[in-house]
Amino acid sequence: MTQKTFTPRPEWARFEAKWLEAYDASTYAQGLSGFVLRTTHGLIEKDPRLSDHYSRVLELGVGTMAHFPSVRHGFDTYVASDHDPKVIDWLNSRRWDPRVEIRQLAGATLPFDNDSFDRVIATHVLEHIPDPVTVLEEWVRVLRPGGVLSLILPSDPGMAWRLGRSFGPRAKARATGLPYDYYMSVEHVNSIFNLRQILRHHFPNRRDRWWPLRLPMPDINLIYALNCYV
Repeated sequence: MTQKTFTPRPEWARFEAKWLEAYDASTYAQGLSGFVLRTTHGLIEKDPRLSDHYSRVLELGVGTMAHFPSVRHGFDTYVASDHDPKVIDWLNSRRWDPRVEIRQLAGATLPFDNDSFDRVIATHVLEHIPDPVTVLEEWVRVLRPGGVLSLILPSDPGMAWRLGRSFGPRAKARATGLPYDYYMSVEHVNSIFNLRQILRHHFPNRRDRWWPLRLPMPDINLIYALNCYV
């Protein structure tokens, strides 16, 4: 009898702690990927329409808090959240500004009242979410009128993004034992082409930036960053 063959799902759990611990060093420190990410986290913070102070800020999918150092405005409370308990453990093992509150949250169901925050930030998050419209509705629900939703997205699978990932990220991920291309295919479930149209429809009042060329063309850029004013 002929046996069926199917390669089992990679065991992410045994790589996760090592990957998280080395993430900043492997992703932000050197090479093209590090330069891109360090540079582009500031794109949504340079918007002249942003206020000097937001009382309550919620960041979703914070990972290693890579975006937090780019925040320019003042705040009273900064809720830094992630859905992964291992990420939360890692964050709690480090010291942060006393106004930062670490929370384990699922971005699709937030335990906050309507109009609870002045700003919601999600960098490199929306491309991972199967139902982006429902999640965007939830994020807007907790924003106060006049608040801002700040997003950063990779221009995946644009041509420039596909080319750029060959200059470092793939090799570094493989060095940790992760099958990089499989991981990216499973994780990046929303293309920049679809997300761009969704965001244009729902947020006519926005300020967006493409990087590095600024022309609104996903194929020639690496990053799409925008502040959506509600």
